[in-house]
Amino acid sequence: MDSIRERLRALPGFPDDLPELDPGAAPHQPEVLFMEWLDDAITTGERQPHAMALVTVRPDATPVARTLILKDLDRRGYHFSTHRTSNKGVQLSQNARASMLFFWRETGRQVRVTGSVAELDHETSQADWAARPTYTGAANPEWQAYALDPDEYEFMQAREDRQHTRLGYRRTAKGWSAGTITTPAG
Repeated sequence: MDSIRERLRALPGFPDDLPELDPGAAPHQPEVLFMEWLDDAITTGERQPHAMALVTVRPDATPVARTLILKDLDRRGYHFSTHRTSNKGVQLSQNARASMLFFWRETGRQVRVTGSVAELDHETSQADWAARPTYTGAANPEWQAYALDPDEYEFMQAREDRQHTRLGYRRTAKGWSAGTITTPAG
């Protein structure tokens, strides 16, 4: 019987025909590049292109990730929702910072968005609750919509040779600063 290591090493990697990321030609605003990649994932039929891992932090500094759906993106940030009393709701009330990680397998693209999280207004929260497939007509006062206001992005375009291209953006007092991220492994 093969060891798990051998089985994992034998799995196929990324295909040859992946798109490329040219950091020199990337837009100055990271939201523009995010929307280009999201639109591409939607157009090419990527399954659940709006799914992302949301990472919050417990009081003991343990990171916790779970998969959620991006609900909207506007001037307030990247929207998601949950019950205020859920683990993520409680964690956000204690530390209002989080990261979202989007991964589009077919194009080998990944985007990490990190920033501060704010509760959205009651009307937005209840409209989101009413749009859920399980909505029964009853309000849910514990349902809360949130917006992550980004201060950092990392875009990664995979390559078959695993020398992936990474582009980071950081918000500064003067706007967004962008640069290539290099790592020893790619």
